[in-house]
Amino acid sequence: MRIAVNTRLLLKGKLEGIGWFTYQTLERIVRNHPEHEFYFLFDRPYDPSFVFASNVTPVVVHPQARHPVLFYLWFEWAIPFVLRKYKIDLFLSTDSYASLSTKVPTCLVIHDLAFEHYPDHYVASHRMYWRHYSPKFAKKATRIATVSTFSKEDICDKYGIDPGKIDVVFNGAHDEYRPLTSVEREEVKALYADGCEYFVFAGAIHPRKNIVNLLKAFVAFKKHQRSNMKLVIVGRPAWKYDEVEEMKRSMPFKDDVKWVGYMNIDKLSKVIGGAYALVYASLFEGFGIPILEALQCNVPGIVSNTSSMPEVAGNAALLVDPSDPADIADKMHLIYKDEALRARLIAQAPVQVQKFNWESSAEKLWQCMMKCVPGK
Repeated sequence: MRIAVNTRLLLKGKLEGIGWFTYQTLERIVRNHPEHEFYFLFDRPYDPSFVFASNVTPVVVHPQARHPVLFYLWFEWAIPFVLRKYKIDLFLSTDSYASLSTKVPTCLVIHDLAFEHYPDHYVASHRMYWRHYSPKFAKKATRIATVSTFSKEDICDKYGIDPGKIDVVFNGAHDEYRPLTSVEREEVKALYADGCEYFVFAGAIHPRKNIVNLLKAFVAFKKHQRSNMKLVIVGRPAWKYDEVEEMKRSMPFKDDVKWVGYMNIDKLSKVIGGAYALVYASLFEGFGIPILEALQCNVPGIVSNTSSMPEVAGNAALLVDPSDPADIADKMHLIYKDEALRARLIAQAPVQVQKFNWESSAEKLWQCMMKCVPGK
């Protein structure tokens, strides 16, 4: 069987949520199924490390799809041409975009519908495109995979999709994320937090990640606690981050906030693993991979009580109202002061982590794909 995969988000040094999902599942799928041919469809020159095995043929498909007009040209004109050219039997798209102009069976991965819940957080042109086409993509797809039970229910509710058409394929965490030794923790603290304990946030910086309320909560925590605790923020500026930049310049205790930018997994795993706790007060997530990454390092969480995040965190985190900086600050204070509570959360982390792993995710995605082409 010939399987084409939309791999345009496999970008060297820029793998984030959807990119990691694509990388981790596809690396396993192509190696586990050498009897099939895979065509990886990139929209720009690709890094050879993404050609995972000899049964993968990389294809650069123009134009680069980074704007709604180019999305349309890529998915409705270029992709159907490529699918016909290579006589593709199944098209897998892992980034929520599909093609309405092909008859090839399509397995579509929809990670979340954040733009439906927080439309003002997105550029108008992209928002309009997504809100117009996403329901059509969902209905057109032969089958849909999504990353949490919450997202499955959300897709069904918003777009009227039959639940039987959707399979839940959880995210996992990379093996690089593991509990650190005491010596390793001290080394990480010395490198990134002036030798002090620290809270950590990891993720791209844009409005949905709620960085402003996180900073407000940290200021309130520092005013109340007067400790040496730091806040380490890992992630690249993505979009609409002007308010974050302004607060970064003017906030009290700004020297206690360490902005370290985007990190590759070898460094990121250490920074998360060395933290006292993860604070992830995002407004909305289809999954929330950093929560799982922290738990795999035996780092407890303070996470939002919305969308999929309680599902991912289980009993290994404290839940907060992300719209209330005082609530976030209270939970930061609580986990800092109550060592017995923190120990109980840490003890629950390995239990929760067992529910999620990339081997299982890859197999579930493969099963979802095979349901699109019964008999192949």
